[in-house]
Amino acid sequence: MTANPKVSVVIPCFNHGKFLPEAVASITSLNRHDVELIVVDDGSTDERTSKEMAAVEAAGIRVIRQANKGLAAARNAAIAASNGEYILPLDADDRLRPGYLDHGFRILDADPLVGVVYGDMEFFGASTGRWVTGPFNANRMMVQNYIACSAIFRRVIWEQNGGYDGTMPVQGFEDWDFWIGAYEHGWKFAYVPEVAFDYRQHRESMLTRGRASEPEVALFIARKHVALYKRDWQQLAFERDSGKATFRNLRRIIKARIKQKLGMNGNHVE
Repeated sequence: MTANPKVSVVIPCFNHGKFLPEAVASITSLNRHDVELIVVDDGSTDERTSKEMAAVEAAGIRVIRQANKGLAAARNAAIAASNGEYILPLDADDRLRPGYLDHGFRILDADPLVGVVYGDMEFFGASTGRWVTGPFNANRMMVQNYIACSAIFRRVIWEQNGGYDGTMPVQGFEDWDFWIGAYEHGWKFAYVPEVAFDYRQHRESMLTRGRASEPEVALFIARKHVALYKRDWQQLAFERDSGKATFRNLRRIIKARIKQKLGMNGNHVE
């Protein structure tokens, strides 16, 4: 670890102490002097997490303790306290793959227009398999998130976005809003077709529980980034027939979600 890190890895943790040592070890085992690691205890209540946090702190790793404020606030607290030029969020139950940082540094250092570097993920735990993320596609991103939180991005993106948005109606979708914000500010995304990290699958994860509220989240994002949605989807509508179909589909989806969730008959997002 160093006082002038290239990247700050931030790990929020709420009652995931039994998994935390694996996540931390996936960083410390890299034995790099250009990596800063910050762990946030987001108001954990179980004894195991308390013990593991103490062990992490005893190992010389910075631990921030705060009352439970949610994932967005935990990441924001860690990033605000960090010093890295680049940021890499890692969930407390996941594991980083060796080599991923080198790919990210190489791409970000070479092209100042690239703001985000991401790769694939390998599932483990309740289910296994590889998630092949694929090259960046704005059309796809604006309909549904497909890039996981553990991408390497420039600190300035976090600053431009005003951090992760803790006002979202459901936790677990902060990344979607964050990536759309990066795209909205004109940043390019670079895809590395290799496994970047291991993603632990739970039978009842926060994201799984939140799926039922995804239409509500989509409406929140469409309203927040309404100028971007209108600009890009209208442009697609003029450029190609598939864009026309997608634009109509988006408007139909949003309108249906408004009616379903808020009962706003006849209203629509402009």
